[in-house]
Amino acid sequence: MTDIAQQPLMTSDGVPLKQKLAITTRRMRWKAFLLTVPLVLFLIISFVVPIGQMLFRSVYNTTGTDVTPNFAVAIQKWDGEDLPSEEVFELFVKDILQAQKVRAIGKTPGKLGTRVNYELPGSLSLIRSAPRKMRKITEGPYKEALLSLDKRWENPVLWRTLKRVTRNFTPSFYLAAFDMKYDAAEQIVEADKIYQIYVSNFWKTLWLSAIITFLCFLLAFPVAYLLSTLPLATSNLLMILVLLPFWTSLLVRTTAWIAILQSKGIINNILVFIGIIGDESRVQLIYNQTGTIIAMVHILLPFMILPLFSVMKTIPPTYLRAARSMGATPFTAFRRVYFPQTLPGIAAGTLLVFILAIGYYITPALVGGADGVLISNLIAGHIQKSLNWSLGAALGTILLVIVLVLYWLYNKFVGIDKLSFG
Repeated sequence: MTDIAQQPLMTSDGVPLKQKLAITTRRMRWKAFLLTVPLVLFLIISFVVPIGQMLFRSVYNTTGTDVTPNFAVAIQKWDGEDLPSEEVFELFVKDILQAQKVRAIGKTPGKLGTRVNYELPGSLSLIRSAPRKMRKITEGPYKEALLSLDKRWENPVLWRTLKRVTRNFTPSFYLAAFDMKYDAAEQIVEADKIYQIYVSNFWKTLWLSAIITFLCFLLAFPVAYLLSTLPLATSNLLMILVLLPFWTSLLVRTTAWIAILQSKGIINNILVFIGIIGDESRVQLIYNQTGTIIAMVHILLPFMILPLFSVMKTIPPTYLRAARSMGATPFTAFRRVYFPQTLPGIAAGTLLVFILAIGYYITPALVGGADGVLISNLIAGHIQKSLNWSLGAALGTILLVIVLVLYWLYNKFVGIDKLSFG
């Protein structure tokens, strides 16, 4: 009996039960992993890789080394005092002439001039016209010949800037994103007032996003409460009206607001017709922050209503009746019984709306004008128009960090565990 009890349990095919369970468990884990592979690949391709490229490009720029590869190596040995040596000048002239001769995409002297102009405004024309003038230089001494072509080459600040831009890794774009720059002594100082636009725009983006989120909450709370208390048939009908904007193009909705809010639009015409304002005193509701707030509140309102409705629908109405029966006033019953139970929906709605608002692009671009644009519009401008991708990547990285910090603060003081999307 003892020998039989010590023998391992066997399956019908003669395999020990413990070993069979291990094999089955391993197979189930592999099946579960294989089922998640498409999702993992999708996240890596559409999320991790683009963000990684953005982070990398924000500190990596090869324009200087692409256009002047030999000069880029030699200039790094210069101590930054007075002017570089004759050898450095010779390599600079030869690299510029070679780049102009080859004219590869992204490796022309004009690209180098644009890169230098980011840090030293006014130098674009000097470097862009350099190849045409340098053709006159057929032999040394190159330093004397180049200085004789244009006195601006005698400026040591220009050569210090060239030394910086011929390094592949640079913090210059983050400095620009924080409205900072290098001065003539290579010290980090505030940029000129005319170029200090990014920090103020970050604050404006956060402020407008907070206003939009608060207005969405004020409008969504009574709507969600009404939907949760009405009979099911009526509630479903009204919910269709809430979801109707999702079935309409974002561009169409934004264009409709342009027609409504403009000086000759519906709202101003009604105000003039009623006599509240005169025809010559029409209110400017478009192409400013007001237009941005109105249009974005309308667009983001469903993202606040739905989380609130999903939570309110689960709150039994008997709780309020019980509070009233125990002597609480309607307001006290709402404040102490009903409202605390809606906090998960409020948390989810505010977080969702705020994060969407902080990165919105199309609506501010169409209705915001110069005063109502957000930081996302400046990022898009650098990517699409000025082609300063590194600065756009730096701004995008800062925006990403701000969102993560706000998410961390939200989790610390409110708690992500209180979120409820239904």
